Amino acid sequence: MESLIVSLAVAFVAIIILLKTAVVVPQQNGYVVERLGKYSKTLNAGFHILIPFLERIAYKHNLKEQAADIAEQICITKDNVQVGVDGVLYMQVLDPGRASYGIGNYMFAISQLAQTTLRSEIGKIDLDRTFEERGTINQNVVADAEREKRAVILTSEGVRDQKINEAEGEKQRVIKESEAVKMQQINEAQGEAEAILAVATATAEGLRKVANAVIDQGGPEAMQLRIAEQYIQEFGKLAKTGNTFVVPANLGDLTSMMALATDIVKGKPRATGATQ
Repeated sequence: MESLIVSLAVAFVAIIILLKTAVVVPQQNGYVVERLGKYSKTLNAGFHILIPFLERIAYKHNLKEQAADIAEQICITKDNVQVGVDGVLYMQVLDPGRASYGIGNYMFAISQLAQTTLRSEIGKIDLDRTFEERGTINQNVVADAEREKRAVILTSEGVRDQKINEAEGEKQRVIKESEAVKMQQINEAQGEAEAILAVATATAEGLRKVANAVIDQGGPEAMQLRIAEQYIQEFGKLAKTGNTFVVPANLGDLTSMMALATDIVKGKPRATGATQ
């Protein structure tokens, strides 16, 4: 019994969510959908499913052509005569998104624009020609509205292109900077590798030359002389470092030490021992 109640409750909640998220848009209507408070898309006529708890219908627009009455207003003709002029304005929403977010009240804005343009056109003609020029006035009012619409569109397109260009420029800047950092790291790595190779080559070449010099005639004697010089020089520094120090028992046996070094260079084994 409890499982049946739970199943019915789940089914009821599912039906409620479906009714809240299922949307049927009538013909010649446009519904503006917001996702988390931001414009998401415009739904045209048909059946649609919204994402529960994330999307909602924010605006509903009638896409049919509508007639709006322009209230009577006082206009001054070219020959300085005041006349009362009213009219009827036919309009149609072509972009539900811009009609929702581009302006607060597009009906009021269009009617005000039509009244302003109508006063301007009446001021260009004489009183006697106001009825004759009705067609011209209508064309001029529509032309000004179209020009205003194109100006708004061009402005929005300019802002859009500017943002696209700025984003593209920022993208190229980031790419160039990353490529520069990459090349710098490659160059530094190559420089370090070449420096290590140069040091190793120089060390190997120096050791090779020393080995060749020892093997050549007179080499062992020169090596013994060099060892004796360094031995005497380093031993002379001991007195400068302190008053007490320990020295080997065979300190004076310089000849045996040089012979030992010579045998090591030549690769001969030599037995060594300690004396009490």
